[in-house]
Amino acid sequence: MAARVGIDRKTQWRLEQGDPSVSLAVLVRTLNVLGLSEDLDELGAKDEIGRRLAEIELPERPHRKVKGSS
Repeated sequence: MAARVGIDRKTQWRLEQGDPSVSLAVLVRTLNVLGLSEDLDELGAKDEIGRRLAEIELPERPHRKVKGSS
């Protein structure tokens, strides 16, 4: 499985254990290898909280001045 996903066995083990440091890209590639990538689309379509957060108009973050620039 790890070879098909393109990761080492340690990363696969961390993914299986639910380690949050494993990248989302690894999870998506794993779902694709397992034939479950369409389930990810379905999950995104039902993400009410994510949709609400995207609709909130957040204020722009103020830019910090860089030392030494005018």
